[in-house]
Amino acid sequence: MIELIAAPSSLGLRPDAPGIEPGAWRAPGALLSAGLAARLNAVGVTELEHPRYEFEMQPATRIRNGLSIREYSLTLGDAVGMALNARRFPVVVGGDCSVLLGCLVGARRGGLCGLVHVDGHCDFFHPANYDTSSRLGSVAGMDLALATGRGELLLTHWPHVGKPLVADDDVVQLGDRETETSAMDGSWGTVLDTPIRQLTVRQILGLGVEEVAGRVAGRVAARGLGRVWLHVDLDVLDQDVMPAVDSPGSPGLDFPSLAELIAALVAATPVIGVNVTIYDPDRDPVGRYATQIVDCLVAGLGAAPQQGVRR
Repeated sequence: MIELIAAPSSLGLRPDAPGIEPGAWRAPGALLSAGLAARLNAVGVTELEHPRYEFEMQPATRIRNGLSIREYSLTLGDAVGMALNARRFPVVVGGDCSVLLGCLVGARRGGLCGLVHVDGHCDFFHPANYDTSSRLGSVAGMDLALATGRGELLLTHWPHVGKPLVADDDVVQLGDRETETSAMDGSWGTVLDTPIRQLTVRQILGLGVEEVAGRVAGRVAARGLGRVWLHVDLDVLDQDVMPAVDSPGSPGLDFPSLAELIAALVAATPVIGVNVTIYDPDRDPVGRYATQIVDCLVAGLGAAPQQGVRR
């Protein structure tokens, strides 16, 4: 039974322009309006408040909106934890990738949990690979680093869980399109020096979804993981089919391939919940891509038995 959780946050993104909050926070509303809850036969919909976006640096942190992200993550963690305790499958719709932290906070309250991180970027910026004094960190580019315990304690150490949210060995990163290039010039190579397992988008396109899901399942089984959280950043889609994200790029998956990948991962591994992030309705003024995203998620997740939607 699917519990849909709307997490309308852009806290992890840089401003689109001075004084302009990024539009990713509007994604949950757009996807709900496009029929996501009904199409997934969600038994409940929990809608979190849109948190205030701060344009100025917050005190005692070099992470943009760091204090707000911690507070929001704890609130989201409560919602995810309640859904799991009710034996529901939480589908968290962001917002930007910072919502992954709250999802893992909630998931980890029930015990150890692995992570399958499907994203067009590895999101692995942390203080060891960029100059924190020269710019504020943005969590949407740091979520995997923070989830694995790299960075300020503010966003790496959590009540009832400690640090890290997930161990390197329990992470599989799928879909990054930058690692192969940046490894050659040293600009992004640190993720390659960790135990995190990774298949780039080029490898996924070459191997095919069935082989990729099999490799992920093998890793999960080897680690003895009975619970896995699935993160899906829609910038893993090729910019030709999905330009309405903050960092579009190529190569990437198409919608049918992403739906097939989600379905294969859910079937092959013990996925307990999923978050979907980074769609920006401000970059899609006619709503062209909202319907395609809904179709993709329905194809990937299937539909739970119809119980009616409760708000």
